[in-house]
Amino acid sequence: MKKTVRLLALISLCFLLAACSSNSKSEEAKMSSDKSAELDSGQAGMEEKSQVALDNSTKQEAAAQSELEVPNQMVIYQADLHLRVKKFEQTLQTIEAQVVKYGGYISESNVSKDGIEQVSGQITVRIPQKNFQAFLHDTEGQAAEVLQRNITGTDVTEEYVDLESRLKSKRVVEERLTSFMNSAQKTEDLLKISADLAAVQEEIETIQGRMKYLENQTSLSTIHISLYENKVIVPNLEDEDLNTWDKTKKQFMKSTNMLLAAISGFIVFIVGNLPVLVILAMVTVFIYLFIKKVQKRNDNH
Repeated sequence: MKKTVRLLALISLCFLLAACSSNSKSEEAKMSSDKSAELDSGQAGMEEKSQVALDNSTKQEAAAQSELEVPNQMVIYQADLHLRVKKFEQTLQTIEAQVVKYGGYISESNVSKDGIEQVSGQITVRIPQKNFQAFLHDTEGQAAEVLQRNITGTDVTEEYVDLESRLKSKRVVEERLTSFMNSAQKTEDLLKISADLAAVQEEIETIQGRMKYLENQTSLSTIHISLYENKVIVPNLEDEDLNTWDKTKKQFMKSTNMLLAAISGFIVFIVGNLPVLVILAMVTVFIYLFIKKVQKRNDNH
């Protein structure tokens, strides 16, 4: 009987240990699955955050590209004025003073005269764009008449932005080629990279030159001014036209000179042709005597 009880107690103890062991394993499995779920969820959260950050970075880059530093509207202004003025020299001096006043400079100037009735000149000035309209208004105010007025504006904003974008791209290529050249080991690779780098740098200089030209043309406007002055010539009465005594003396001297010239010419003619005149006189006398003799004979008969 005691043996049976011990056997039953041993069996119960075995079952109890087996149950505890199964519970422990199930709890460990549950804990392991929970940890795995937590890790999976954490990894998913990390990936989601990384994706969000990537999306934000992409959006920022796109925004940066869309917000490329675009300068204000860049317009090249040029004007051509033809003005008729009353006093050429005075108007020219006034315009030159206005050029200095508005912070510009004269790039070309020339003056020409067509006889004494017309004076004309051309002057080319560069004026800061902000003073373009004010200078035109003041210059036209100096004219007696505006014969012609042409103003043109060329928008080069798009070209400038395109050049700026190309310049940035060329800068990136230049940096990469410089890095490759520093790490190159073979001579032929070094020469090839050096040639490519020189070509890129030349393109960069060309782009920069064009950008500087556009900046200069847009910051300073060019104005060509042509000035014309037509003078009305009124003949003045000179003193000699009003002095009768002087005119009389001049006319007397002219008449005397003419008479003396005639006498002088006659004397020169006679003396110069004296041999011929003597022969002609002798021939004339001979002919006269012969005619007289013939007439006497006729009378005697």
